[in-house]
Amino acid sequence: MGQLPPKRSLYEQDFYAWANEQAALLRAGALAAADIENIAEEIESMGRGEKRELVSRLSVLLAHLLKWRFQPERRGHSWTYSIREQRLQLVRHMKDNPSLLARADEAMADAYESAVLTAAGDTGLPETTFPPISPFSFDEALDAEFWPE
Repeated sequence: MGQLPPKRSLYEQDFYAWANEQAALLRAGALAAADIENIAEEIESMGRGEKRELVSRLSVLLAHLLKWRFQPERRGHSWTYSIREQRLQLVRHMKDNPSLLARADEAMADAYESAVLTAAGDTGLPETTFPPISPFSFDEALDAEFWPE
């Protein structure tokens, strides 16, 4: 007879059920019964997700700021509203996650690399057209009054 496959944990079988079970155990103070290792992993993953959100939104914003500066003849309502929307969402994200401010320089560097690729692809300009590091500071990028000329 063949061996039975190993029994999968609730965490592996049904994440939603596992999460609800863990929340109930934590609320009841039943730490010994809680799946501490996977809970810690999920919390760390959530934190990484918040940083990814910051980088993603910054990338979109920086790409539009680059296009604004390097293709002024193509400026229009679409770019204006994309810049305004990303700024609004970034300000909200930073309000919800103020500790991410300590990672702003790292996030800007990560986002700028993607922004250059997007701007080059959207404009048809060579990547070398754009500065090797962001010409915009984090504060400028989020400043509603800043429009690069």
